[in-house]
Amino acid sequence: MAFTAADVKALRESTGAGMLDCKKALQEADGNIAEAEKILKEKGLAAMAKRTDRAAGEGRIVIKQEGNKVAMVEVVCETDFVANNPEFAAVAEKCAEITLKNGSDAITDEHKAVIDTVLIKFRENISVRRAACVEVGSNAVAGTYVHSDNKTGAIVIVEGSTVDDVKTFAKDCCLHLAAFTPAYTTKEDVPQSYIDEQKEIFAAQMAADEKMASKPQNVKDGILQGKINKLLAESCFVDQAFVKDDKMSVAKKLEETGKNAGAKLSFGKIVLFVLGK
Repeated sequence: MAFTAADVKALRESTGAGMLDCKKALQEADGNIAEAEKILKEKGLAAMAKRTDRAAGEGRIVIKQEGNKVAMVEVVCETDFVANNPEFAAVAEKCAEITLKNGSDAITDEHKAVIDTVLIKFRENISVRRAACVEVGSNAVAGTYVHSDNKTGAIVIVEGSTVDDVKTFAKDCCLHLAAFTPAYTTKEDVPQSYIDEQKEIFAAQMAADEKMASKPQNVKDGILQGKINKLLAESCFVDQAFVKDDKMSVAKKLEETGKNAGAKLSFGKIVLFVLGK
Protein backbone atom coordinates (compact mmCIF):
# COMPACT_ATOMS: atom_id res chain seq x y z
CA MET A 1 0.00 0.00 0.00
CA ALA A 2 1.46 3.37 -1.01
CA PHE A 3 1.69 6.26 1.41
CA THR A 4 1.99 10.00 0.97
CA ALA A 5 3.90 12.83 2.58
CA ALA A 6 0.67 13.70 4.39
CA ASP A 7 0.66 10.20 5.90
CA VAL A 8 4.21 10.68 7.15
CA LYS A 9 3.27 14.05 8.62
CA ALA A 10 0.19 12.62 10.33
CA LEU A 11 2.19 9.72 11.78
CA ARG A 12 4.84 12.09 13.05
CA GLU A 13 2.25 14.28 14.74
CA SER A 14 0.50 11.34 16.39
CA THR A 15 3.68 9.66 17.68
CA GLY A 16 6.27 12.42 18.02
CA ALA A 17 8.76 10.21 16.19
CA GLY A 18 11.26 11.61 13.67
CA MET A 19 10.41 12.00 9.99
CA LEU A 20 12.83 9.28 8.86
CA ASP A 21 11.56 6.83 11.50
CA CYS A 22 8.00 7.49 10.35
CA LYS A 23 8.90 6.79 6.73
CA LYS A 24 10.62 3.52 7.66
CA ALA A 25 7.68 2.44 9.81
CA LEU A 26 5.21 3.15 7.01
CA GLN A 27 7.36 1.22 4.56
CA GLU A 28 7.50 -1.72 6.97
CA ALA A 29 3.74 -1.49 7.55
CA ASP A 30 3.04 -1.28 3.82
CA GLY A 31 1.44 2.16 4.27
CA ASN A 32 -0.90 1.15 7.11
CA ILE A 33 -0.79 4.04 9.56
CA ALA A 34 -2.21 2.10 12.52
CA GLU A 35 0.33 -0.66 12.01
CA ALA A 36 3.11 1.93 11.60
CA GLU A 37 2.14 3.49 14.94
CA LYS A 38 2.40 0.07 16.56
CA ILE A 39 5.83 -0.53 15.00
CA LEU A 40 7.12 2.85 16.17
CA LYS A 41 5.82 2.27 19.67
CA GLU A 42 7.35 -1.19 19.95
CA LYS A 43 10.71 -0.07 18.63
CA GLY A 44 10.67 3.13 20.63
CA LEU A 45 9.83 1.48 23.93
CA ALA A 46 12.45 -1.18 23.33
CA ALA A 47 15.03 1.54 22.75
CA MET A 48 13.90 3.40 25.84
CA ALA A 49 14.26 0.26 27.95
CA LYS A 50 17.99 0.41 27.25
CA ARG A 51 18.09 3.93 28.72
CA THR A 52 16.77 3.10 32.18
CA ASP A 53 20.26 3.15 33.63
CA ARG A 54 20.89 6.70 32.42
CA ALA A 55 20.84 9.45 35.02
CA ALA A 56 17.47 11.18 35.33
CA GLY A 57 18.41 14.25 37.36
CA GLU A 58 15.84 16.66 35.95
CA GLY A 59 12.04 16.68 36.06
CA ARG A 60 9.23 18.33 37.95
CA ILE A 61 7.10 17.97 41.04
CA VAL A 62 3.33 18.36 40.83
CA ILE A 63 0.66 18.61 43.55
CA LYS A 64 -3.06 18.02 43.04
CA GLN A 65 -5.78 18.49 45.65
CA GLU A 66 -9.42 17.44 45.52
CA GLY A 67 -11.85 16.98 48.39
CA ASN A 68 -10.07 15.49 51.38
CA LYS A 69 -7.06 14.20 49.44
CA VAL A 70 -3.78 15.76 48.34
CA ALA A 71 -1.40 14.03 45.92
CA MET A 72 2.18 14.82 44.99
CA VAL A 73 4.41 13.16 42.39
CA GLU A 74 7.99 13.52 41.25
CA VAL A 75 8.41 12.76 37.55
CA VAL A 76 12.02 12.65 36.38
CA CYS A 77 13.82 12.90 33.05
CA GLU A 78 17.37 13.49 31.82
CA THR A 79 17.40 17.14 30.72
CA ASP A 80 15.85 20.44 31.72
CA PHE A 81 14.85 20.90 28.07
CA VAL A 82 12.39 18.02 28.46
CA ALA A 83 11.45 18.97 32.03
CA ASN A 84 10.27 22.37 30.80
CA ASN A 85 8.43 21.02 27.78
CA PRO A 86 4.64 21.61 28.04
CA GLU A 87 3.92 18.04 26.94
CA PHE A 88 6.14 16.63 29.70
CA ALA A 89 4.46 18.99 32.18
CA ALA A 90 1.06 17.68 31.08
CA VAL A 91 2.22 14.09 31.64
CA ALA A 92 3.41 14.98 35.14
CA GLU A 93 0.02 16.57 35.86
CA LYS A 94 -1.72 13.43 34.64
CA CYS A 95 0.45 11.27 36.89
CA ALA A 96 -0.56 13.40 39.87
CA GLU A 97 -4.21 12.95 38.92
CA ILE A 98 -3.73 9.18 38.84
CA THR A 99 -2.16 9.22 42.31
CA LEU A 100 -5.04 11.34 43.59
CA LYS A 101 -7.60 8.97 42.07
CA ASN A 102 -5.86 5.86 43.43
CA GLY A 103 -5.46 7.38 46.89
CA SER A 104 -2.13 5.69 47.56
CA ASP A 105 1.63 6.20 47.32
CA ALA A 106 1.98 3.33 44.86
CA ILE A 107 3.43 3.83 41.38
CA THR A 108 1.21 1.77 39.10
CA ASP A 109 0.88 0.56 35.54
CA GLU A 110 -1.43 3.55 34.96
CA HIS A 111 1.48 5.88 35.64
CA LYS A 112 3.74 3.87 33.34
CA ALA A 113 1.16 3.94 30.55
CA VAL A 114 1.04 7.74 30.67
CA ILE A 115 4.86 7.94 30.66
CA ASP A 116 4.98 5.59 27.65
CA THR A 117 3.03 8.10 25.56
CA VAL A 118 6.02 10.49 25.47
CA LEU A 119 8.99 8.13 25.53
CA ILE A 120 9.27 7.89 21.76
CA LYS A 121 9.14 11.65 21.31
CA PHE A 122 11.62 12.64 24.01
CA ARG A 123 13.96 9.62 23.86
CA GLU A 124 14.97 10.04 27.49
CA ASN A 125 14.83 7.97 30.64
CA ILE A 126 11.50 9.16 32.10
CA SER A 127 9.71 7.75 35.13
CA VAL A 128 7.66 8.52 38.20
CA ARG A 129 10.33 8.46 40.91
CA ARG A 130 7.90 8.65 43.84
CA ALA A 131 4.36 9.55 44.74
CA ALA A 132 2.40 10.42 47.86
CA CYS A 133 -1.29 10.74 48.62
CA VAL A 134 -2.40 12.28 51.92
CA GLU A 135 -5.87 12.35 53.44
CA VAL A 136 -7.05 15.50 55.24
CA GLY A 137 -9.21 14.90 58.31
CA SER A 138 -12.50 16.69 58.97
CA ASN A 139 -10.90 18.99 61.56
CA ALA A 140 -7.64 19.55 59.72
CA VAL A 141 -6.19 21.67 56.93
CA ALA A 142 -3.64 20.98 54.22
CA GLY A 143 -0.94 23.43 53.24
CA THR A 144 0.66 22.86 49.85
CA TYR A 145 3.47 24.52 47.92
CA VAL A 146 5.48 23.88 44.76
CA HIS A 147 8.43 26.19 44.19
CA SER A 148 8.53 28.22 40.99
CA ASP A 149 11.21 25.96 39.45
CA ASN A 150 8.97 22.91 40.06
CA LYS A 151 11.84 21.13 41.82
CA THR A 152 10.61 21.32 45.42
CA GLY A 153 7.16 20.48 46.74
CA ALA A 154 5.65 20.18 50.22
CA ILE A 155 2.43 19.08 51.89
CA VAL A 156 1.75 19.88 55.55
CA ILE A 157 -1.33 18.71 57.45
CA VAL A 158 -2.24 20.67 60.59
CA GLU A 159 -4.89 19.06 62.78
CA GLY A 160 -7.18 20.66 65.36
CA SER A 161 -8.83 23.56 63.53
CA THR A 162 -9.83 24.77 60.09
CA VAL A 163 -9.83 28.56 60.64
CA ASP A 164 -8.02 30.82 58.17
CA ASP A 165 -5.04 31.51 60.47
CA VAL A 166 -4.36 27.78 60.68
CA LYS A 167 -4.60 27.46 56.89
CA THR A 168 -2.09 30.29 56.54
CA PHE A 169 0.24 28.64 59.06
CA ALA A 170 0.06 25.32 57.20
CA LYS A 171 0.99 27.06 53.93
CA ASP A 172 3.82 28.93 55.68
CA CYS A 173 5.13 25.61 56.98
CA CYS A 174 5.33 24.41 53.38
CA LEU A 175 7.35 27.51 52.47
CA HIS A 176 9.60 26.76 55.45
CA LEU A 177 10.19 23.18 54.28
CA ALA A 178 11.01 24.34 50.76
CA ALA A 179 13.43 26.97 52.07
CA PHE A 180 15.31 24.85 54.62
CA THR A 181 14.67 21.26 53.43
CA PRO A 182 15.12 19.71 56.90
CA ALA A 183 16.30 16.12 56.96
CA TYR A 184 13.90 15.09 59.73
CA THR A 185 10.57 16.17 61.21
CA THR A 186 11.30 15.64 64.94
CA LYS A 187 14.25 14.50 67.04
CA GLU A 188 12.54 11.14 67.43
CA ASP A 189 12.91 10.61 63.66
CA VAL A 190 16.72 10.90 63.76
CA PRO A 191 18.47 7.50 63.67
CA GLN A 192 20.58 6.82 66.75
CA SER A 193 23.40 5.69 64.48
CA TYR A 194 23.54 9.20 62.97
CA ILE A 195 23.63 10.83 66.41
CA ASP A 196 26.41 8.45 67.56
CA GLU A 197 28.42 9.19 64.42
CA GLN A 198 28.12 12.95 64.96
CA LYS A 199 29.13 12.55 68.61
CA GLU A 200 32.30 10.78 67.52
CA ILE A 201 33.10 13.59 65.10
CA PHE A 202 32.49 16.33 67.66
CA ALA A 203 34.44 14.44 70.34
CA ALA A 204 37.42 14.09 67.98
CA GLN A 205 37.29 17.80 67.17
CA MET A 206 37.19 18.68 70.87
CA ALA A 207 40.08 16.32 71.65
CA ALA A 208 42.20 18.13 69.07
CA ASP A 209 41.43 21.50 70.68
CA GLU A 210 44.13 22.39 73.22
CA LYS A 211 41.79 24.73 75.10
CA MET A 212 39.45 21.81 75.76
CA ALA A 213 42.16 19.59 77.24
CA SER A 214 42.16 21.31 80.65
CA LYS A 215 38.38 21.38 81.07
CA PRO A 216 36.69 18.93 83.48
CA GLN A 217 35.03 15.91 81.89
CA ASN A 218 31.55 16.99 82.95
CA VAL A 219 32.09 20.32 81.18
CA LYS A 220 33.28 18.52 78.05
CA ASP A 221 30.22 16.26 78.19
CA GLY A 222 27.97 19.32 78.47
CA ILE A 223 29.63 21.01 75.52
CA LEU A 224 29.35 17.83 73.46
CA GLN A 225 25.65 17.48 74.25
CA GLY A 226 25.16 21.16 73.40
CA LYS A 227 26.68 20.56 69.97
CA ILE A 228 24.35 17.60 69.41
CA ASN A 229 21.32 19.63 70.51
CA LYS A 230 22.29 22.43 68.12
CA LEU A 231 22.72 19.95 65.27
CA LEU A 232 19.30 18.42 65.92
CA ALA A 233 17.65 21.83 66.15
CA GLU A 234 19.10 22.69 62.75
CA SER A 235 18.15 19.33 61.20
CA CYS A 236 14.62 18.81 62.55
CA PHE A 237 11.64 20.70 61.14
CA VAL A 238 9.76 21.37 64.38
CA ASP A 239 12.90 22.65 66.15
CA GLN A 240 14.08 25.00 63.40
CA ALA A 241 13.56 28.76 63.68
CA PHE A 242 10.29 29.46 61.86
CA VAL A 243 10.75 30.94 58.40
CA LYS A 244 8.46 33.92 59.08
CA ASP A 245 9.44 34.50 62.72
CA ASP A 246 12.97 33.42 63.56
CA LYS A 247 12.50 34.35 67.23
CA MET A 248 10.60 31.11 67.79
CA SER A 249 10.73 27.52 66.61
CA VAL A 250 8.19 25.89 64.32
CA ALA A 251 6.82 23.99 67.34
CA LYS A 252 6.36 27.23 69.30
CA LYS A 253 4.69 28.87 66.33
CA LEU A 254 2.31 25.91 66.12
CA GLU A 255 1.46 26.41 69.80
CA GLU A 256 0.97 30.16 69.36
CA THR A 257 -1.25 29.68 66.30
CA GLY A 258 -3.35 27.19 68.25
CA LYS A 259 -3.84 29.60 71.14
CA ASN A 260 -4.95 32.34 68.77
CA ALA A 261 -7.37 29.91 67.12
CA GLY A 262 -8.67 28.62 70.45
CA ALA A 263 -7.60 25.07 69.65
CA LYS A 264 -4.86 22.57 70.40
CA LEU A 265 -3.03 22.01 67.16
CA SER A 266 -0.76 19.21 66.06
CA PHE A 267 1.03 18.22 62.89
CA GLY A 268 -0.38 15.38 60.82
CA LYS A 269 1.34 14.05 57.72
CA ILE A 270 4.29 16.07 56.44
CA VAL A 271 5.73 15.32 52.98
CA LEU A 272 8.67 17.05 51.32
CA PHE A 273 9.90 16.19 47.83
CA VAL A 274 13.14 17.72 46.56
CA LEU A 275 13.96 16.70 43.00
CA GLY A 276 16.54 13.94 42.99
CA LYS A 277 16.87 13.75 46.78
